[in-house]
Amino acid sequence: MALETKETHTVTSTTGGAPSDNDNATPVTPPVTDAPNDPLLTDDQVLDAISGTPVSEEHDEAAAEHTIGLFGPKRPTFAEQYHLTRKGRLHRLAEIFGIARQFDIFHGVTPVKMRLMFEALGPTFVKVGQNLSMRSEILPQEFCDELAKLRADADPIPYETVLDTLAHEYHRPVDQVFESIDRTPLGSASLAQVHRARLVTGEDVAVKVQRPGVRETMAQDIDIMRSVSRRATKYIKSAQIIDLNGVIEELWESFQSETNFLIEARNLVDFREFAKDYKYMDCPKPYINLCTEHVVVMDYVEGISVAHPDQLVAAGYSLEEIGNKLVDNYAAQVLDEGFFHADPHPGNIIIRDGQIVMIDLGMTGRLSARTRSILQDIIFAVGKQDSPALAEAFLRFAGPSDTTEVNYPGLLSDLDAIVQDFGTVSLQDLDIGAFVTALVQLSRKHHVELPGIVTTVARGLVTLEGVLDEFLPDTDMIAIITAHIANTRGLRSAAKEETKTLAIEGQKALHGTLGALAEARTAARMLTRGQLKANVEMVGSEEPIRQLSYMVDRLTMALIVVGLFVGSSIVYYAGMKPVIFGIPVIGFMGYVVAFLLSVWIVIDILRKNRPKKRG
Repeated sequence: MALETKETHTVTSTTGGAPSDNDNATPVTPPVTDAPNDPLLTDDQVLDAISGTPVSEEHDEAAAEHTIGLFGPKRPTFAEQYHLTRKGRLHRLAEIFGIARQFDIFHGVTPVKMRLMFEALGPTFVKVGQNLSMRSEILPQEFCDELAKLRADADPIPYETVLDTLAHEYHRPVDQVFESIDRTPLGSASLAQVHRARLVTGEDVAVKVQRPGVRETMAQDIDIMRSVSRRATKYIKSAQIIDLNGVIEELWESFQSETNFLIEARNLVDFREFAKDYKYMDCPKPYINLCTEHVVVMDYVEGISVAHPDQLVAAGYSLEEIGNKLVDNYAAQVLDEGFFHADPHPGNIIIRDGQIVMIDLGMTGRLSARTRSILQDIIFAVGKQDSPALAEAFLRFAGPSDTTEVNYPGLLSDLDAIVQDFGTVSLQDLDIGAFVTALVQLSRKHHVELPGIVTTVARGLVTLEGVLDEFLPDTDMIAIITAHIANTRGLRSAAKEETKTLAIEGQKALHGTLGALAEARTAARMLTRGQLKANVEMVGSEEPIRQLSYMVDRLTMALIVVGLFVGSSIVYYAGMKPVIFGIPVIGFMGYVVAFLLSVWIVIDILRKNRPKKRG
């Protein structure tokens, strides 16, 4: 059985599919609630949901309580917003230390033990481990390889808790929304749980319910991590520790988006719009009016996961065709659309009715046009084994915040080493994970800022590469991506992009010129009024001035010593009393102070000149 081809705008939907025949499907008996029987979301809120604007009861209450005052409205602190208390922090710390002792990490930790410990600590630490798996400059490579296997599986949420959560989210009895909900979950992770269900209108759906309190737990963990990181930075002046602050903040931004399920609903809408041009690609349809910050309702997808290649072959599918179209479409997501699935592991890729169906779009990435262009240049350079083009693309991508801190000779030397290691191997043997990790490490070594989305792209490519290596081994990932870039870089599209770029740059240059003329006019007016001042800085003059300052200080001290010797000698010959050792006391004290200052000057001169003698 072949997959559908591109060149069509037909999308197969599972809406109104076969009803659930699972023996665990039972009619819903929801808890009693006094909530009014009103619509879940208004039309405006549906539009807000599609655009990613949160809609929640808490948000509405907070908006109603906004006030104005002399110093502006009082904004809740991080602890107040997520109900964090000292008691809760101490309880969580005790829980963390208990799990740490359970794995005996204080006597050493192995890669496997670290992975198991992170899984036991919950969703926050699972995410930490997944992020650290791409940071081999912080952890040894064997630890990074093991942490890449992290999965956020967890014990199921009790069925009654699921019903309570749905009733709280919908403000109505659950049986007014769902005809039945399977008791046995399809999957249970540390962040959420998915159940198969049937709506009262007859649609077969999957319901994703967020674990109660998971956002508060994550906030508590992040608060603890921030405290530990701040204290560690005070005592350990290490680039790895300092950079850990950035990892924590990146982690929290990811949590905020992943725990707002309205964003996932919007991602499903956007991905379905993208998939219209690919008959072989699809994703579940969300029911926006049933989605909240903590619940997502979407079509139930029944098919064969790519993790079961034997079943796919038995069903008549070609593994090579699946791999080729999967990679080509992923290249289109990243490089053409700029909107991509950031976690394409085998469980999220289902083959159904000749289509590749991507599920679980909680983790996605969005790329700007400039970033996509540079990524294309980098990948195309690797595919052509063009070392100079690769170096040029990376330097374009870098965008350092302070170019004076970049050691360009060293940067180019390290780039040559990377090109020598990766630019000369065949496409079949290229290790994408190692290549991207090398580029990221190189940027951090030379204090060059790469956009944070690059790490997300890298993680997605590495995950997809792992899927291909294990389940679709005949797929040449880099060759397919390179061919995709070459096919999309026709003369017409290249001319169109170049014209667009020139128009944007021309507009910026015009505005810059007009701004410069305005500044020049202001400067001329100030000059005629005698108000123009100039700040002159002699670059490279700091060290000579410092040396001159040392010389003046030593000369001053030498004059003081001479003065003390001369003055003490005058007192000695004057025969003033009282005396000590035949010398007047005042003269004796002058001699002692002059001697001590002389010794200090000699030692200081020897100490300051010692590095020069070694050089």
